[in-house]
Amino acid sequence: MKLSDYSRWHFIGIKGAGMTALAELLIGLGKRVTGSDTAEVFYTDAILRRLKIPVATPFDSTNLPPEAEAFVYSTAYSPEKNPELAAALATGRLTLSYPEALGALTREKMTLAVSGTHGKTTTSALLADVLRTAGTDPSAIIGSEIRSWGGSALAGHGPFLVIEADEYQNKLAQYQPFGVILTSVDWDHPDFFPTVEEYERVFADFLARVPRHGFAVVCGDHARAAFLARDLGTARYTYGFLEGNDVRAVGYRVLSETERADGLLQEFSVEFRGERIGPFRTRLAGRHNVENALAVIATAIHLKLDRELVRQAIAAFSGTKRRFEYLGERNGALIYDDYAHHPAEIRATLAAFRDLYPDRFLRVIFHPHTFTRTRALLEEFAASFESADRVTVLDIYGSARETRGGVSSQDLVDRINRGFLDKADYAADRAQLVATLAREMGPNDVIITLGAGDVWQIAAALLLETKKNKPIK
Repeated sequence: MKLSDYSRWHFIGIKGAGMTALAELLIGLGKRVTGSDTAEVFYTDAILRRLKIPVATPFDSTNLPPEAEAFVYSTAYSPEKNPELAAALATGRLTLSYPEALGALTREKMTLAVSGTHGKTTTSALLADVLRTAGTDPSAIIGSEIRSWGGSALAGHGPFLVIEADEYQNKLAQYQPFGVILTSVDWDHPDFFPTVEEYERVFADFLARVPRHGFAVVCGDHARAAFLARDLGTARYTYGFLEGNDVRAVGYRVLSETERADGLLQEFSVEFRGERIGPFRTRLAGRHNVENALAVIATAIHLKLDRELVRQAIAAFSGTKRRFEYLGERNGALIYDDYAHHPAEIRATLAAFRDLYPDRFLRVIFHPHTFTRTRALLEEFAASFESADRVTVLDIYGSARETRGGVSSQDLVDRINRGFLDKADYAADRAQLVATLAREMGPNDVIITLGAGDVWQIAAALLLETKKNKPIK
């Protein structure tokens, strides 16, 4: 079965990041796509409007177009709770979950799958951009909008497909990779993986799916990732800052404010098994994004891509939506939005902000994502805000997964304040929070909305009266 054999598709739950990206790829291949979802506003709404994909709300069996040949549905929904999905299954026509559809696509191309707890979106987007610059005309499915593309997918005619390979619900079991990048392994999604061992097993099994003629690129600085990849029977490259990695960053430094020409923020040199292959610069912030760039460089080395083109692509890449995204300025305060929603991501992201703005006041508005994650990692969350000066916590965002679950945002506030006296507060009223921020924020502030939910709407509300869009200062 090939996705390319079907011309008319309908997506149930189309606003999800991966669903939107897959729909965009199919549009790029000349297919017709319709969709449905809730009325809730997502950042993907703008992409869907640009693609002119009709989106019906709410879910209903009458949304199914009679001419649709195949259906794709988000794994957030089940036929027991979603009448539209139940109706699609009853038609007898091809009906695939998102990972099943993406899995079918991975068997049509030489798939380069970016996996791991953190960094998947940026690394996969950067890899696709490098492949495109190198002239390979790749296809790509990325879980966020890439700023320079204006979308989240590429529908190329070359041999490679780059995918952001999400481990949740063990979607990895559906994919057939030619090459795998493993960025990190930190226990996550406790609603599906109740133990660390079960979580790590899906990555070990995924690495085992790489064929002997394929390859793996693994972060050697991340102990669990390196351990899981220790006995692969295929070509393997490790990367990171530490000695002993195959691809290693040396001479790393954050550029000073006077050096940040054209948005470049960091520079580093790269050694490949002792050979110096030259300097690199990036517009991405934080040591974690240098690691992401190293993963792409290691992949490019294996694929024998032109090194100068790789260097140019990394320097030109401006990132993805909701990853260290500068949105604008109000009252002299800089306003950013970031997707970080795991303690390790929060710690790395805020450390990057502190490196860039050592003398500014970092004000974080955090939106916890899922009750199970918040409860299981409560202590880790509380410790992850060390680099922030002030933290405001919104109500927990359960999304389609959960409605409640034995922990509250006030619990997190209390834990933060136990370690950092009076650093955190809880905001139940978003409108009041926006009004307070608008009144109090000033030229020494950096406002950061943080989380996987709809916290970005706070930043958008703050900027309603200011339409500025300046580069990082």
